[in-house]
Amino acid sequence: MLLTGFPAGMLQCNCYVLAPREGADAIIVDPGQRAFAPLRRILDERRLTPAAVLLTHGHIDHMWSAQKVADTYGCPVYIHPDDRFMLTDPIAGIGPKVAQLAMGAFFKEPRQVVELDRDGDKVELGGITVAVDHTPGHTKGSVVFRVAVGPGGASEATGNTRELAFTGDTLFKQSIGRSDLLGGSGRELLTSIVTKLLVLDDDTVVLPGHGPKSTIGDERRFNPFIEGLSD
Repeated sequence: MLLTGFPAGMLQCNCYVLAPREGADAIIVDPGQRAFAPLRRILDERRLTPAAVLLTHGHIDHMWSAQKVADTYGCPVYIHPDDRFMLTDPIAGIGPKVAQLAMGAFFKEPRQVVELDRDGDKVELGGITVAVDHTPGHTKGSVVFRVAVGPGGASEATGNTRELAFTGDTLFKQSIGRSDLLGGSGRELLTSIVTKLLVLDDDTVVLPGHGPKSTIGDERRFNPFIEGLSD
């Protein structure tokens, strides 16, 4: 499995690229502000062809370059229907500082949009099986993407595997997402974390929307915001 990523833009949103190997189809997760140029370099160097753009939610720092990437490479954007409106209005409810950041930017829907409307669904993208968990709380349409990775690095559905969890702004290393923005709910956020994330194996790798990676086990033990919730 090929996995790489980089923090994009002023808000340093983690953009990830996932592929079975070099020269294959690839999945792009959360291409934020100024993500297109570094993404293109990665794709060209690894000879990758984007099969899909996955959005963990609709906030501007996660979707800024989604339409440009998807339409340039002719692939669909996947987003939960509750956040689809943010493809054209990604600063809704975020506040004046982010609005200033986006001043002059114009957003439109990508030519191909696929709604992730079934919690627990699995989609096949570029030879990779992606499980989709609806995790409202940061936004109504927040989701977590999970990919099973085999011992040899390949994506596998069975056998000795562990998971990668792209958690967006739901769960960070020793922190959790905001719930005070439009569509947010502290109760829903904690429920999502308990029912969708803390039930995962301890060695599940947490790949958040901002900051360093972690594991579910480490967050279970060291994250002060969810201490005792899984007992």
